[in-house]
Amino acid sequence: MNQTDQTNQKTILVAITDIFFCTKVRDALLSKGYRLEKARQQQDIADKASSVNPSAVILDMNDLSLDAFQALETLKADPRFKTIPTLAFANHEEVDTWNRAKALGVTKIVSRNEFSSRTRELVEELTRLKA
Repeated sequence: MNQTDQTNQKTILVAITDIFFCTKVRDALLSKGYRLEKARQQQDIADKASSVNPSAVILDMNDLSLDAFQALETLKADPRFKTIPTLAFANHEEVDTWNRAKALGVTKIVSRNEFSSRTRELVEELTRLKA
């Protein structure tokens, strides 16, 4: 495995525009050797998934700036991205959001509170799936 593969092995594509949650992800993962690649626009999700070959993708299902459902559709429809584990979080009371995310193939969806308190553990669980 070359150095690029080792770097990509721990790259997480983060499709979150909320500053609070971006900071939580950064604080939880950078110290553990993960590299974060942020998707700031819808097109960034496919472009960056293609260029960085992430170990996992994190999606905020309630983010109004990025359409997480469209991101899931894009990722799961493309054979190059279909096997990338996806971690999503949403308000716990939004049953329709949870059901739709599961139907679109999200690997794991958790409440915003659980995501906030267990970010690193959840990402580590997902990255083991890809290994």
